[in-house]
Amino acid sequence: MYGFQPPVGTPFGLEVNTVEDFFAQHDDWPWSPPRPGRATFHYLIGVTEGELLHDVDHLTRTVAPGQWLWVRPGHTQCWHPPGTARGPFILFEPGVLTPGTARLLAPLTAHEASAVLSPHPDDAVWLRQTALQLLDEHRALGRRPLDVHHALRRGLLEALLLRLANAPGITPTVTATAGPGRGDTYGSFADALELHFRELHRAADYAELLGCSVRTLSRAARDATGKGVRDLIDERRLLEARRLLGHARWEARAVAAHLGFSDPANFGRFFRDRTGLTPAAFAAHDATTRP
Repeated sequence: MYGFQPPVGTPFGLEVNTVEDFFAQHDDWPWSPPRPGRATFHYLIGVTEGELLHDVDHLTRTVAPGQWLWVRPGHTQCWHPPGTARGPFILFEPGVLTPGTARLLAPLTAHEASAVLSPHPDDAVWLRQTALQLLDEHRALGRRPLDVHHALRRGLLEALLLRLANAPGITPTVTATAGPGRGDTYGSFADALELHFRELHRAADYAELLGCSVRTLSRAARDATGKGVRDLIDERRLLEARRLLGHARWEARAVAAHLGFSDPANFGRFFRDRTGLTPAAFAAHDATTRP
């Protein structure tokens, strides 16, 4: 993990740039050679021209003009060599958002939310203009009192994120098809899973934690994702295993213990059944196929 490290003089957990300037300013990092990593803050890139390739959790995402790339804290990411992409590039820590806005944005700041967002073209101009206003205000440090400068930056960021989150074409994590109360149940489960996937591995564990029946939790998960609770638990454990074996270069035995497997052999079977590779083979393959 690496933390938020903006240039000197950049206040309050928010940095704004353009992706083309970022590439120009970092001609030897982090793509020469490409190095995967995990950050504690959000990466948000809006592509206005060209095409951006970016690996998120071991999958290469292609971001076209009008689309946005959103990498959340904890995701494994890896840059590709600079290409033709142009557009706003926003880095922000979770704590920069006001609590009320953070609650409204929860479906899109959630760990499992989509990495590539495709808002309706009718929203594209507004989103781009708001991002440019945010960039202008970010670069205006010293023009206004610092508290006003920060309030304007945060207000513009929150306006941009709320409009992006509610643009036509953006599907929230919890779908509108969930029955009464099930969206809340699934949301609570998703939060609990992110906190406890290392030590809690049964649907009954999470039902007890949330104070509901296994049947209620199972229905909520099916309505929201089309998947069973056990499948979601296994997917989260597998994702973490891939991250640790890949970018972090952990040994399989250490990953097994970290994820609550009683025996490295059980972890090996779990991993091989879902990926077709042993943990060692996956780590070796990942090391030789980075962009």
